[in-house]
Order: sequence, then C-alpha cells, then structure tokens
Amino acid sequence: MSEATGSRFVSGFVSILGRPNSGKSTLLNKLTGMKLAIVAPKPQTTRTSIQGVMNAPGAQIVFVDTPGIHKPDSLFNRRMLDTVRAALDQRDLLLYVVDATRRASEEDREAVALVAGARTPALLLLNKIDALKDKRALLELIEKYRSAFSFDAYLPLSALTGDGLDALRAELVKRLPEGPAYFPDDYITDQPERFMAAELIREKILLAAREEVPHSVAVAVEDWKETERLTRISASIYVERDSQKGILIGAGGSMLKKIGTEARIEMERLFGRKIFLELFVKVRPKWREDPKFLDAVDWRSMAGREVK
Repeated sequence: MSEATGSRFVSGFVSILGRPNSGKSTLLNKLTGMKLAIVAPKPQTTRTSIQGVMNAPGAQIVFVDTPGIHKPDSLFNRRMLDTVRAALDQRDLLLYVVDATRRASEEDREAVALVAGARTPALLLLNKIDALKDKRALLELIEKYRSAFSFDAYLPLSALTGDGLDALRAELVKRLPEGPAYFPDDYITDQPERFMAAELIREKILLAAREEVPHSVAVAVEDWKETERLTRISASIYVERDSQKGILIGAGGSMLKKIGTEARIEMERLFGRKIFLELFVKVRPKWREDPKFLDAVDWRSMAGREVK
C-alpha cells in the first residue's frame, strides 16, 4: 500500500467533468501515467466512466473520467449523461475541465449548473494553455465562469504538455480528506482488458474515418483466447448503414487493415504481449436506440457475452 507511516495520508474519489473535447481523457492519462482513456479530436470520444488511480507520496487519488456533457439526442446519449450524473454522487472533489482557447457558451453555463447542483467542492481547470496565444484571455474566461459558479480554485494547465499539473496535484492533496489507500500500489484501473482492446479499436476508427462514421460506431470484443505465445482477439465493429460499412472496410480492405494494424500495435505495447487481431464490420441499424444491444456492448457485461 502507499500509506506513509507516522504522517498524514489522504485519499479520495475525484470526478473529471467537462464539455466534449475539453481534454478530460488526456488529463486522466497524464495524471495516472498510463493510457487508460482513448483520445481523439472528436466529440463523445469517451462514452463511459473510466477509473484511474494515482499514487503519490502520502496520497492515493482515484480519478473517474466521464463522457463530455452534452444535450442527449438518443437513448445512447441519455445513458452517457446518466453516467455523468452518477459521477457527481459521493465524490470528494470535482474537476471541471474547460478548453481555454474557446469562449464560454450557453452550453458551458448549463454544464456548470450541473456541477453546481452537486454541492461538492469543485476546481475549474483551464486546459490547453499551450495553445493560447494571449494568456491575458485567461482572466476574462475565469470571470465568465466565476459569474456562473464560485469554484473553489481556478487552475490554468496543459494536460498535453504537463504544464501546471504539479500545482494541480498539490491542490488535490491539500483538499482531500485523510483516509486509507483503497487499492494496492500496482492497481491502475477498473477497466478489463477486453474493454481496453475495444476502445483502442474505436480510437483508431475515430482517427481514421470520416465525420459521418464516428458516432455511429460501436465495438464489441466477441472472442478472446490466450495461449503461451499469443492472445487472439476477435472483434466486431458495428455501424448503422451499409455506406458506413463500406467506408470502414475501404478499397480492397485497406481502411480496415490500417485500423487493425494500428490497434494491434498499441495493444501489444499496452498489454506487453503478442496479439493476433481479427476485425469484422457489421451493420446494425439504429443501435443507439436499442437497449439490449447497448447492454451487450457495455464493458461491465462485455466479458463472455455475445452481441445478438
């Protein structure tokens, strides 16, 4: 365990919230030192809560990354928003991440209202300062958010470069209560490998495919066999239309091969072993409105469950 003997040890659960593309997942990965959440420059990249643990001298912090706060227009999106609301409950601290290069909008104000309603101490993290040409704009942005809700602290940072993260870590340790280490030192995340593999495949799709495809894609790992020398993974990529299937397969299977190769290489790096990856593309009309399908591809029930 990480507990220090004879000195103050703090621990707690911290939710990371924000609008889509604010950099929440990049922040989680940077703080934990491991790629736990996929990252792509497209909205709704994160679709469920992802837990990551940071151990530091005298502290253990359990972060929960969440989907971007958005207006739900399908059963799938409503479930994502339910995940965000659940992440507001029984937390020691909330981190609300904003993109400092963008003006505060009405959607931002509505999202902040959700945070304010939780009645939990909250810090405003002004992310992406590495891309901000005029740092004086930060003061104006802080005042905009302060008028909507009085956060407990306002911290400029860059999750990409790591600038400002030491100040954030110090702020977290200062504000968390004394408590035990909830997990062993080598525990990093609650995500099973099957889910992480499916997410890596989806990340490569988000990075490679056209705008019309990403929101219509779901990935399910349907077979996982481990041997002494190799892990064989079979996964299905679900889309809603035949045209999307054609895009993902590509001319002569070129797009699917590119997605599979990039996902396999990253899986081998993450899991530390050789991977054989087999991908299939299937059409499932209106899967975002199908509760049985959404249950089947949820990571909490993914292991050993067939998508029908």
